[in-house]
This record gives sequence, structure tokens and C-alpha cells, in this order.
Amino acid sequence: MQLYYHPYGCSLAPAIAAAEAGIALDLVYVDIIGEPHTLADGLLYTEINARNYVPLLGLDDGTEVSEAGIILQYLADLNPAAGLAPAQGTTERRELNQWLTFLGTELHKTYSPWLFHPEVGELAQDYARKRVAARYAIVEHQLEGRAWLLGDYTVADAYLFVMANWAAAAKTPLTDFPNIRAWFERMKARPQVRAALKMHSASPAAQAA
Repeated sequence: MQLYYHPYGCSLAPAIAAAEAGIALDLVYVDIIGEPHTLADGLLYTEINARNYVPLLGLDDGTEVSEAGIILQYLADLNPAAGLAPAQGTTERRELNQWLTFLGTELHKTYSPWLFHPEVGELAQDYARKRVAARYAIVEHQLEGRAWLLGDYTVADAYLFVMANWAAAAKTPLTDFPNIRAWFERMKARPQVRAALKMHSASPAAQAA
């Protein structure tokens, strides 16, 4: 399978999930900074993905899976023994879906585009940072007395790690959230998270080596 990625993108979450599940992925670099978005060989990314953003998972049969929350669950279900997602149809799986949706719509989409595009202006960015802080307060409460977001480690932790990893650069400090800070340190200590970070951060040339 192929994961279309950018080093600063939320494609890091499925890279972590795949590493945790022991699933090998070929990483395909997408330049999402410039316009138009292109692959390393110059091919327009819209020729691959009409939605024009990462992540995208290309399957062996030629079909594709898009949207971070769906990709994360797809990867988790490929190896149920890894325990990255509760079984389909359970209350616990519904809770996972709720948190993946919350992370995608309330945290991820508040970071992007607002906090990575200074051209929107200071007023808009100040509003976005207050919104992020309010959402982190919900996460902080959820982590009270828990090592992981849902108690057991799941793909929701992989997704949350993306935004927490953006926090310093986006000037959305985690200072007021001790539970999140402790969780973040636990995440960074996981060997597969470290491996995914190293691979996902590599340049296109390094990926090809």
C-alpha cells in the first residue's frame, strides 16, 4: 500500500497507526506547500486525488481510502490483534468514532488553515488559538486518570499526536494541560511512534534511498 504524505501533514497519524500495526507502507511525497500540489516527479496530485490533500491510502487493488479518520480505522482493522481499535458494532467503537470525528473537525480543522496561514490576520489567528485551547480543555478532562485517550491505546492517540506535535510551531502551548503534556511524553516514548516520525519526516530523496 502507498501512503501519500507530507512531512508537516496529518498523514503522520496513519504512518503511526501502520507502524503500530506492523503494516508496511510505501510513502509517496506530495508537495502541499506550493500550488499546484505535485508529487516528487512533478505529476499533479489532482491526477491521483481530486481532493488535493493528504493523507491518501492507495490499496494494492488500485482503489483508494481517503480522510484521516477512515484511513486510521481501515489500518487498525487490517490487524485486529494489534488492538488499535475496538471491534465494529461495539459501544467502544462508537466512542472511538466520536473522538476521531471530534479531533478531525474541532482540532485538526482549526489548526488548518487558520494557524498555518498568517495572511488570515492576527484577529482570525487569535480566535483560532482560543478555540484550540477550549478543545484541548476537553481532551485534558478526558485524559484525567487515563494513560491514553480511550483508556486503551488506539488510533485516536495517533491522530491527537499530530495536533499536539504542531502545538509549539502553531503557538498553541500545552502549558495549561498537564494531562496532555504527560500523554504527549508517553507517545514520544513509544518505539513505533519514534519510527514513524523518523520515516514520515524524511525527504523524498531519503525515502527513495
